[in-house]
Amino acid sequence: MAVQLMTIGDSFAEGRGDPLPDGTFRGWVPQLADALGIPADAVVNLGSYGATTQDVVDHQLARALSADAPLYGVTVGGNDLVSRDFDAQRFRYNLRHILTGLTLRGARVFTITWPDIPGKLPGLSDDKRRALRARFAEANDYMTKLTAELGVLAYDMVDTPVTRDPAMWAPDGMHPSPEGHRTIAAGIAALLG
Repeated sequence: MAVQLMTIGDSFAEGRGDPLPDGTFRGWVPQLADALGIPADAVVNLGSYGATTQDVVDHQLARALSADAPLYGVTVGGNDLVSRDFDAQRFRYNLRHILTGLTLRGARVFTITWPDIPGKLPGLSDDKRRALRARFAEANDYMTKLTAELGVLAYDMVDTPVTRDPAMWAPDGMHPSPEGHRTIAAGIAALLG
């Protein structure tokens, strides 16, 4: 069966925080597919733990493009943003490269803005938390402008009240809980209409 939904990105796409008994993860991707009526065998999820925007460019984008899917989801960037060697120029270039490559195919493309991960991470000093929040805010400003320019749909993870609900998040503060993944799937399904 031809691929109808292709997702690329990091552990947010992979489904971390929503474990299955066999040690894999369910996450929002299959739940979104269910909501859209896309059969499981027409979904490919390349999301992988720890992936950065550079990893997606180097290891996922070509495979995603070769699938020629009508719908693509991209959730990546959080690992870049919390990295000690964050390079804003490379980060922005990679995001533009990924999203442009997918939209040039004429597919529908969606992504997310980043929630307040710095507010959830344990063990940060006040100064480090402030600095990371500023970095996330700049990234979200860039993503908002980029998605508007390219016609990419963006699910808002910044100003949606439910994203501030502790029940939405796994104990690590980085990944959605099972309830969070369900909520994200429903939100993206509504965004896609």
